[in-house]
Amino acid sequence: MPAIPAIHHVAMSVSDLAVSEPFYAKLFGAEPAMTLADGPFRRRVFALADGQLFGLTQHEAASGDDRFDPVRVGLDHVGFGCADADAVAAWRDHLDSVGIAHSGIVEADYGLALSVKDPDGNALEFFMLAG
Repeated sequence: MPAIPAIHHVAMSVSDLAVSEPFYAKLFGAEPAMTLADGPFRRRVFALADGQLFGLTQHEAASGDDRFDPVRVGLDHVGFGCADADAVAAWRDHLDSVGIAHSGIVEADYGLALSVKDPDGNALEFFMLAG
């Protein structure tokens, strides 16, 4: 069996790039690095650490008012790994400074989590694994 490769990119479907792009620009503190329109969609791509990419895709055939729901089959959430509790706290402080609502830091036996929802309700988490 070949080695499992690192995740290179995540592409989230959004209902309106004009709404989602500014949210993610505030979240990531950067503008998109790429724009793609080579299919029946428009995509903005943010460059993250270590060569990872995070894309927002608005499909031409989108179903309009359908919103993300983590209990439906498919994506539950995207988790961003944080090195330690200070890194999770730094994300909390950043979210507060740019006016993005969040869950506050939640402590569990398995680690610390700070959750955010984008304008479509897509769930994001900044997470530190315990131990």
